[in-house]
Amino acid sequence: MKIRAAVATGPGQPFAIEDLELDEPRDDEVLVRIVATGICQTDAHVRNGHTPAPLPMVLGHEGAGIVERVGSAVTELRPGDHVVLSYQACGQCPQCLSGHPAYCAKALPANFSGTRLDGTRGLRRTSDEAGQVSGHFFGQSSFATHALTTQRNTVKVDQDLPLELLGPLGCGLQTGAGAVLNSFAVPAGETVAIFGVGAVGFGALMAARLAGAATIIAVDVNAQRLALARELGATHTVDATQVDVAEAIQEITRGGVGYVLDTTGRGDMLDHAVTALRPLGRVGLVAGGTDNTVPAAKLAFGKTVTGIVQGDAIPQVLIPRLAEFYRSGRFPIERLVRFYDFDDIEAAFAAAASGEVIKPVLRIADSGAHSRG
Repeated sequence: MKIRAAVATGPGQPFAIEDLELDEPRDDEVLVRIVATGICQTDAHVRNGHTPAPLPMVLGHEGAGIVERVGSAVTELRPGDHVVLSYQACGQCPQCLSGHPAYCAKALPANFSGTRLDGTRGLRRTSDEAGQVSGHFFGQSSFATHALTTQRNTVKVDQDLPLELLGPLGCGLQTGAGAVLNSFAVPAGETVAIFGVGAVGFGALMAARLAGAATIIAVDVNAQRLALARELGATHTVDATQVDVAEAIQEITRGGVGYVLDTTGRGDMLDHAVTALRPLGRVGLVAGGTDNTVPAAKLAFGKTVTGIVQGDAIPQVLIPRLAEFYRSGRFPIERLVRFYDFDDIEAAFAAAASGEVIKPVLRIADSGAHSRG
């Protein structure tokens, strides 16, 4: 079948909107017509060549859409279902089988190799002379009118919810909220600090409010985002350009914070995070960095630093839960989103890079695609 997709052609190059061919779904696959898809920093990192992946490639990993066809082995989904797409996992390794698929032993090939796990490609250019194009990014490649997914990374949601808003639940918001609700399992009455209030940080902030945290501290350098953080549940805000972050948090909490989620990936902020902890406090890292080291002496008194992937979420559990929080007004995704037409993908990426928009979302459903059958 023919689809229309935005192809990341090479580092620093603009997206190319191309007509491509997509396989019919195999026995274990799902064909999804994409309605909308969020733009995440990981898309930007791959597009710019900062995260290894085989370009040219169709990116996009916060898709939301409608199931068109399913393979014979797919039992939980059917045509017409509204779905949110999330990360891919093998489903067979010890981590997957123990309920931690975000730490899948095959996470890198499943999400970044540009192929299915068996090495095949379901996406191609219409002319062999044009060269190969990679797909299956996070098991979806949702910067396209249609995507091939599997039952493992395709989550059914209620049809009365606004599907175009829900795509970011598949990665950014899931990562932040899951870090608080799953990885930290923050108890009511606790103290939480969130370093960086982008999409992941806001997911964490809203989840901390849901968990009943008594003190929620948002740390950023963007005054507008800090103001929004106040509106969405932060009890305190800290402008990292104006004060010593660790000292400010120690003063607010009168002895140190219980949990810090660092979304910045900066070495200096990691040092602030550990210094801001109380004894037995925990730091969670959801962004990589090149110079992130912690002297062992700083981890005395039971402090811990832990990497967190996808909020340790089982998408089929957390995404519907967050969708219900949205329905009840307690997880206001709409406050973070700005919509763009598919053809305006460059403007959407520029808005994300500048910090002007927290979560750009591409509307794709009416972009002129057609499918066979």
